[in-house]
Amino acid sequence: MPDRFAAGDRVRTGTVDPPHHTRLPRYARGVCGEVVATAGHHPLADERARGLPSTPRAVYCVRFAAHDLFGEGDHAVVVELFEDYLEPAEREVRR
Repeated sequence: MPDRFAAGDRVRTGTVDPPHHTRLPRYARGVCGEVVATAGHHPLADERARGLPSTPRAVYCVRFAAHDLFGEGDHAVVVELFEDYLEPAEREVRR
């Protein structure tokens, strides 16, 4: 299956707070950013932590404005995120 996103795509992270392990940081949930690169394909850590089989998924380097993540800052933060955590950013959502 081809990668869903490419460098330059605007994405928004999910807002789900699962009862199990996730590699989606709480501070980045529901925030829009920009894909800057693909970081390979890896088994989903959420599934592996629960002992489930997992097929490799795309992992992306996503750049966020620090202000959008933390309410202040004039720099950017890049987070590596599994494709499962992302959707196209068609509209901005306020937290």
